[in-house]
Amino acid sequence: MISKALALMMVLLSLSQGTVANYEDQMSLGGTLFLVNREYMITADYVPDDLVMPNVRRNSSSVLMRREAAEALEALFNAAKEEKGYTLVAVSGYRSYQTQQSIYNRRVKNAGQAKADLYVALPGSSEHQLGLAMDVGRRSNTKLKASFGKSPEGQWLAENCYRFGFILRYKEEWTETTGYAYEPWHIRYVGLEHSLRVQKLNIPFEDYIALLRSAQQTSEQGEGS
Repeated sequence: MISKALALMMVLLSLSQGTVANYEDQMSLGGTLFLVNREYMITADYVPDDLVMPNVRRNSSSVLMRREAAEALEALFNAAKEEKGYTLVAVSGYRSYQTQQSIYNRRVKNAGQAKADLYVALPGSSEHQLGLAMDVGRRSNTKLKASFGKSPEGQWLAENCYRFGFILRYKEEWTETTGYAYEPWHIRYVGLEHSLRVQKLNIPFEDYIALLRSAQQTSEQGEGS
């Protein structure tokens, strides 16, 4: 994996003063770069105000995303169909805090605390509550299993989702950083500029946000000198 020093240099070289200043808002709650995990959590009452149902094949009538992410998902699914003939299926998008609580409690009951923590986010620590994440399946199988990553559809998704502003959030080799097991079906919308950069750097989103914050600090120090 690329060193953090080199990664920071690459990020700095690709940023302008104007874009650096704008990232603070993007990294705040409601922004497309907001980092949510067990350390950075969302309040129980947070609900995005622009949730819509993407016009894609889905296995539920209640699959929602924020508008910008939904439009990007539509473009992604259309490309999969047009370029390879693959039919992707939207399985799970926005989830409320309460829904995540129910999912987590059920996994703890069925599998125990340790396994639940590896596979299911605590309520308030799920990207799904942001309305920017989508679990993706394929027409022949919408079960969310690691085997999806070996399917033609899963491989195409991993290789191409960045072209539409998404990142594959939980790669197998990133578990130590993300805290979650491999999820080849889970994509997260961050916007095209950032998905291109994350794809090139090949680093977890946690590390990318750390690089952006370092870039901001370096920019602010430069302005003050």
